[in-house]
Amino acid sequence: MIVLALDTAGAACRAALFDATAGRLLAVAGEEIGKGHAEHLLGFIDMALDSAGRELDAVDRIAVAVGPGSFTGIRVGVAAARGFGLALDRPVVGISTLSTLAFSARANSGSQEVLAVIDGRREDLFCQSFAADGTPSSRPELWPLPKAREHFAGYRGAIIGSGAALLAGLPDAVSGRITPDPVDIAALVQLGALADPQEAPARPLYLRGPDAKPQEGFAVARAQDSRAQGGETGDGEGQTP
Repeated sequence: MIVLALDTAGAACRAALFDATAGRLLAVAGEEIGKGHAEHLLGFIDMALDSAGRELDAVDRIAVAVGPGSFTGIRVGVAAARGFGLALDRPVVGISTLSTLAFSARANSGSQEVLAVIDGRREDLFCQSFAADGTPSSRPELWPLPKAREHFAGYRGAIIGSGAALLAGLPDAVSGRITPDPVDIAALVQLGALADPQEAPARPLYLRGPDAKPQEGFAVARAQDSRAQGGETGDGEGQTP
């Protein structure tokens, strides 16, 4: 089974191909771009396919990082993955960024309980705990920093991710020198191969609403202006069918 993985959940924009039968990473393409994921993603997919010597129709499954992470980036990745899945008639699976952190930690340090923590950048943390066998033991949640410190005090497993220093109150975290977690694309594509499409839908995992919000009263003001200018009448004039 050939898996195509897409990561646009953070500053990076990457695509990877994985041969699940051989257990081999075939190709990775992409870079840290910050913004502009929609403009660059298709080019990186083409680069990964060329590097692996495969055509797009050789892909058996698409995996995508669904967050938490960049609101806009997540939307780009999920939309692209769904589009490819529909065009190729292939299953699409969504993998959380917290899961990729836990998978990488277990691969590097052996089997143990893991708490994955991502800095939410607003005095809060994205957190999820995992059992020693890698299965989630809690749901991904957004925790205010003081409550997270209280709740996870005395946690005995490994704490990994950019939020770990914040959770511990280390000086580097307080001074803002902690960098965001990049998604491990190798972990993403391997988890994508293992996931059950019925249990891992490609659905954005935001955990927090978008920064941009509609201006209160704007729609009401426009409606009032429209009525004042004769845009709406009691006899149906000016209404669209």
